[in-house]
Amino acid sequence: MSEQEPTHFSLWQIGRQQLAVTFDQGPLVSDAGLVAVRTLDRSLGILTELAARLPDPRAPQFVRHSTERILTQQVYQILAGYPDCNDADTLRQDALFQILAEQAPTPDEPLASASTLTRFAYAHTRRGQREGEPEVLLVRRAAQVERLKVVNAFLVELFIRSRPRPPAEVVLDADATDDPVHGQQALSGYHGYYRQHQYLPLLVFDGASGFPLACWLRPGTAHASLGAVDVLRGVVRALRAAWPGVVIKLRGDNGLAVPAVYDFCEAEDLRYALGLASNAVLERAVAQASSDVEEYYRAYGRRDPFVQRYEEVKGYQAGSWPHPRRVVAKIERTPQGSQRRFVVTDLPEKPDEVYKDFYVRRGAVPEQPIGELKNGLRADRLSACGFCANAWRLLLHVVAYALVVLFREANAEVPAVACASVGTLRQRLWKVPAVVAAGARRVVLRLSAAWPWREVFGRVLRAVAAFGARLAEGRVVPAPVAGLPG
Repeated sequence: MSEQEPTHFSLWQIGRQQLAVTFDQGPLVSDAGLVAVRTLDRSLGILTELAARLPDPRAPQFVRHSTERILTQQVYQILAGYPDCNDADTLRQDALFQILAEQAPTPDEPLASASTLTRFAYAHTRRGQREGEPEVLLVRRAAQVERLKVVNAFLVELFIRSRPRPPAEVVLDADATDDPVHGQQALSGYHGYYRQHQYLPLLVFDGASGFPLACWLRPGTAHASLGAVDVLRGVVRALRAAWPGVVIKLRGDNGLAVPAVYDFCEAEDLRYALGLASNAVLERAVAQASSDVEEYYRAYGRRDPFVQRYEEVKGYQAGSWPHPRRVVAKIERTPQGSQRRFVVTDLPEKPDEVYKDFYVRRGAVPEQPIGELKNGLRADRLSACGFCANAWRLLLHVVAYALVVLFREANAEVPAVACASVGTLRQRLWKVPAVVAAGARRVVLRLSAAWPWREVFGRVLRAVAAFGARLAEGRVVPAPVAGLPG
């Protein structure tokens, strides 16, 4: 006969008082602050609408967890810092995640398990082949591929309808990034530049807000520009369909500096500034300017240790180009040595303005959003065996990041939130314990009255409700949040 687990522990004395630990409280959750994000999500219908568009080949008679519930469960696990499917085995009975998935907080109705989430990623189905349909394996693969297309199209649409007014200009920040693997994932490969086995996804962000507009997983040995024209074409068409007069600019590093991208930009009337790899012709073109910078540094280096000069390389035409293109050069001398950087562009501004005021802003977008995806949301944990399953998992992280961007925009008047990173938001606002009190007609999250961020959280809930109401566009908006601390 097994011994019963103890529910009471006596520890040490604190003066005349005995410290004790008991297990007699009701459901206690640790991520109660995520209800603020869910409030925004529900008011805009984001995950509800996305789930309705996703193909689901599962047999309805065997479905216990709807597409929307699975999608919500995974996205909010990622936001809370639990990126793996295995985490669902622990969290499926967590009252907070049940509430977020709009399910009664009871252990009798757990959320999806890790195996269910994995089967959904692979679009598994128990139904047999139907008359007139392809083989079930083909149906599954078609559903997997269609999901990737649906989510990417939805990201652009969500960006468009979440802007308060049509912008005069949109900057597309495109970049490839490494996503290391640690197993035998399909289509992963060794990349000579990064010196690791990896995938090489392509991401596109809005340069002003950092909102993700596209994300496509690619094989690890792919060139940085693989598929870039097709991805950009879809984004540009959607933006111009919504805003016909918008000016669109493209910004990227030298991985995108290939003739196909130049030709696309010029044919579609996109302004662009792309990093260009150095070569002997370009080095000779700026040799005199480099010599002048070196001479200045020898004379005034103690007083001015960081010297920069910007030049235009006129008439430059690579062998694969049908005509010359404008190239801007930055010549720099620092105590660490000299370097030259080149940018190919069709922007008309002066060389220093093109480089300093436009191109180098890539340090903010896309570098910071990619860093948040990897470090804050753990988007580089792609451990599924299948390629499409990993592409799906990566897109879940991107959808979660889109919610983060909208959450910060909704709280533009709350300084502690407007510029906070994912890690800061999680530590200050989302990771807050609460007791769940479930009654017949109400579910109450009881937070501590002494929580240091209580006042900020109240402002956040009011800001989120107001932002969602402004952007609802005819959708049913939740009732205003009342009774919050000022």
